[in-house]
Amino acid sequence: MNRTKSLSGELLRLKEEIHQYAVDYGLDFYPVLFEVCNYDTVCILAAQGGFPSRYPHWRFGMDYDQLSKGNTYGFQKIYELVINTDPCYAYLLNSNRTIDQKLVMAHVYGHADFFKNNAWFSSTDRKMMDVMANHSTKIRRYMERYGQDTVEIFIDRVLSLENLLDVNVLFETSEVKSNRKKFQKLVQEEEGIEYENERSSASLRSFMRSKIGEKDEDIEGPKEEDSRPMQDIDEIYKGSRDIMKFMMDVAPLKEWEADIIGILREEAYYFLPQRMTKIMNEGWASYWHSKIMTQHACRASEIVDFADVHAGVMAMSKQSINPYKIGIELFRDIEHRWDTGKFGKEYQECTNMAEKESWYKETNQGKDKIFEVRRSHNDITFIDEFFTQEFCERQQLFTYDYNPRTGRNEISTRDFSEVKNKLLSQLTNFGNPIIEVETSNDQNRGELLLNHIHQGVDLDLNYAGDTLNNMFALWKRPVNLKTVQDGKQVVYCFDGREMKTRS
Repeated sequence: MNRTKSLSGELLRLKEEIHQYAVDYGLDFYPVLFEVCNYDTVCILAAQGGFPSRYPHWRFGMDYDQLSKGNTYGFQKIYELVINTDPCYAYLLNSNRTIDQKLVMAHVYGHADFFKNNAWFSSTDRKMMDVMANHSTKIRRYMERYGQDTVEIFIDRVLSLENLLDVNVLFETSEVKSNRKKFQKLVQEEEGIEYENERSSASLRSFMRSKIGEKDEDIEGPKEEDSRPMQDIDEIYKGSRDIMKFMMDVAPLKEWEADIIGILREEAYYFLPQRMTKIMNEGWASYWHSKIMTQHACRASEIVDFADVHAGVMAMSKQSINPYKIGIELFRDIEHRWDTGKFGKEYQECTNMAEKESWYKETNQGKDKIFEVRRSHNDITFIDEFFTQEFCERQQLFTYDYNPRTGRNEISTRDFSEVKNKLLSQLTNFGNPIIEVETSNDQNRGELLLNHIHQGVDLDLNYAGDTLNNMFALWKRPVNLKTVQDGKQVVYCFDGREMKTRS
């Protein structure tokens, strides 16, 4: 981009100072490369997920416009941007004050430590900067060859599936990966083709085309009589939540279409751990910027300015939770409890509220505990295990509902169990429906049947209809979705014209 520059002078000295404080506290991270840029450049980078080179798509321009206007009209400000790579890249605003730059640097080192050490990032490709650039080049070439509108419309359809992922893929063992490759390898061996790798699904699609008698560039859906390949597919993919991989491997796609799905899937899985650990990640970074600044880096003359910025970041909205605030307070609560012995069977079974309130045993295990939590948890397990009734009441958390009589959102309950359940339900699959592959040959017609794992919340039929429309464009035949609506099981079918219930 040639719109950023490396640190020099006072900023470089501050960076080395903050770096040493982070190391002294035991933070462990890949090298962090700070670069300075203006706000317009930060908006461009933020709109593209932090990467200077992404494939061309209208959504990046839309995000840039929103971020830029947000700053212009004073609605928001981006203080920092850090990329999970090796080395980590972080961007500083050239308009920030010295106190802001120190806070941001300390915050970035917290993120860098979390990226390197949290288990959910263990399979992350740390060279994603180069991978994203390669993806950009490939998609631009496809646009030159097949037309920008054609490729962009296809990308739009695939992006509607980017939340239909399987978190277990992040921890696939070699045995699991071997089982997932089983069908592809079986097919290629049957055709006498040497097996290559997971992304190489060309031979599988060639085999499928040979069964249906179609050419490379003119692919139709599988015919009804070709049930044997469909049965093999169901053996491998039944129950799979990795819808993008299923489409990439099985749908009757052209080679460039399958390749684009593979590209978008790879990027979706790169960002997945960040979505799964938003509260923890921001809380961990905020915890360390607060400790480094208040204990070491903040001069007496900067205390008020630091407190003002920090308070703004931690402000809790009345309508939604602030991941920075919830995260930092939970880490502080964990540290305090494990420093004072407020954990374990004896403490949990204590029924005397006054004794529990004044409980103190000098165990001093707090620091070790928060590092342990940082290593192994994601947001759901973090909240499930450490979000206690005492914490909920101290933070004055509640749930709210819309009251049609008054026309306002009003507090519905402060009950701990309901608040915690509501929070966990919002975090489960990020509030998105959980969809599994049921069969690729429904009613022996080559139709796709998906199953919605119903967890108490009905599907939004508008979103479901749009998604089924996009899946139909990939599958080339009707797509069915089994779900529960108003307490009754129902199957919706999209046949290329409309979504309707199936009798």
